[in-house]
Amino acid sequence: MTTTRSSVASVNPYNNQVLGEFAAMSDEAVDFAVGAAHAAFLGWRQTTPADRAAIVGRAGELMLQRLDEFAQLVTLEMGKRITESRDEVRLAADIMRYYGERGPGFLADRPLPAEEGRVVVASRPLGTLLGIMPWNYPCYQVARFAAPNLVAGNTILLKHASNCPQSALALERLFRDAGVPPDGYVNIFVPGGKVGRIIENPLVRGVSLTGSDRAGASVAERAGRNIVKTVLELGGSDPFIVLDAEDLDRTIDAAVTARLSNMGQSCVSPKRFILLTEFFDRFVEGVRQRFAALVPGDPMDPATTLSPLSSEQAAETLVSQVRDTVAQGARLVSGGRRLDRPGAFVQATVLTDVRPGMRAYYEELFGPVAVVYRVANEDEAVGLANDNPYGLGASIFCRDLDRAGRLAERLDVGMVWINHPTSSRPELPFGGIKRSGYGRELSDLGIREFVNEKLIRAYPTTVAVGFAGG
Repeated sequence: MTTTRSSVASVNPYNNQVLGEFAAMSDEAVDFAVGAAHAAFLGWRQTTPADRAAIVGRAGELMLQRLDEFAQLVTLEMGKRITESRDEVRLAADIMRYYGERGPGFLADRPLPAEEGRVVVASRPLGTLLGIMPWNYPCYQVARFAAPNLVAGNTILLKHASNCPQSALALERLFRDAGVPPDGYVNIFVPGGKVGRIIENPLVRGVSLTGSDRAGASVAERAGRNIVKTVLELGGSDPFIVLDAEDLDRTIDAAVTARLSNMGQSCVSPKRFILLTEFFDRFVEGVRQRFAALVPGDPMDPATTLSPLSSEQAAETLVSQVRDTVAQGARLVSGGRRLDRPGAFVQATVLTDVRPGMRAYYEELFGPVAVVYRVANEDEAVGLANDNPYGLGASIFCRDLDRAGRLAERLDVGMVWINHPTSSRPELPFGGIKRSGYGRELSDLGIREFVNEKLIRAYPTTVAVGFAGG
C-alpha cells in the first residue's frame, strides 16, 4: 500500500510496513466538527462536575480493560517496546481515574474573605478546546489533556500525530463508550498546515500543544492573534547532574534506564549528563558497557531492549546530528550509526567533549544518545545546566539532600527530581519554562488552565458605588 498526501498513515517503524491509511478531513468537515463540538459543549457544561468525572473515571477503567489493545497499537505505530507501552496505558488510565476522583473537588467554588456579603471564585468551562498531540506517548499525552478538561466541562477536538491514527481512533471510541457525548470528544484527521483554520474559528476557546518548540511558536502566534488561550509543552534537554560517587553503579543504571525510556524519545528523558571530574570516566564507561549490551529486535518481544525509533525520518535526523557533532570535534565513545537491518534502528550512542557551537550542545537529541559533560564543581554544573534554550526538567543525584536542594533552587527549569529521573504522576504538576513552553498539566493546576475563574461578589443590599477601576 502506498500513502497519499491527502491521508494519514499508520506505519510500523520496526519493518516500515504500512498498516493502514485514513483520509484527511476536508475544510468543510473540520468546520462542521468544530460547530458540533460547540453544540455539545452547550449541553455538557450544564452537567455536574461529579457526573462528568464519573464518565472520565469510567474511561480509565475501560482503558485498563483494553490494555493489551492499546499497548499493541502504540507499539505497532511508533515502535515503543511492548512493556513500556503497557506502562504508558496504565499511566493514562491512572490520570483518568485521578480526575474522576479528584476533579470535582478541584473545581469547587473558592470563597474569599469579605467584610460583608459573599465573594467566591467559580471555576467554569471555557468551551471547545483544540488538543494537538505528539506521537511519542499516544495515550498518556491525550489523557493528561482530555481528562481534566472534560471534567471541567469543556469539549475536545483532538488532532493527533499523523503517524498514530489507529491509536487516535481507539481513544475517541474509548471516550464515547465511557459516556462522553458523541461530539464532546472528536478526533480530527488534518495535516499540520490546516491547524490554523481551526484556531481561527471563534468557537474554539483554547489550544494545548505538546510538540516541538517550532510548532509551539507557530501555534502560539496564530492563537495570540485571535486572543485564544494556549498551553505549550515543548522540547527539553534535561540535565542529569551527579554530585557524588555514592551508589554510582545504581546512578548509572538510573541514567541508562531514563535515557533509553521510549528509546530516548521523551521530552523529559535526560539528554545531558553532567559529572564532576573525579568520577566522569567511571560514569562514561559504565554507560558505554550498558549500551553495548542492548539487544535490538521486535518491540513486541519483551526480550528486546533496543527498539526502533518512531520513523525513518527520526532515525536519519538523529544520526545526522551525531555525525555533524563528531565532525565538529566531539568524541564518539560508542555507537552513532544506523543498524544494518530493516526498520528505524539507531545504535545507542555516547558522546563526550561536546562544546558550544556543536549541534548536540543546544539541539534536542530525540533518541538513544547520551551526551556526557565533565565539570570541576557545582557552579560549573549549574552554569552548564542553565546554558540551554530549554527549561523542562532536571534531575540531581546526591546523598546529601540539603546540598541537592540548594542546587535545585539554582536550576532554570519547571521540574526538579532528586535521586530519581524526571518522571510524571497524575498528582504532580508537569511543565517547563523558556523554550520548553508554559502552563501546567496534571495535578490541580492542570484542570484550571482552561477554565474561567469567575469572580462572583454579592452584597446583602445595594451599596454606594465607589471607584470601579478598569
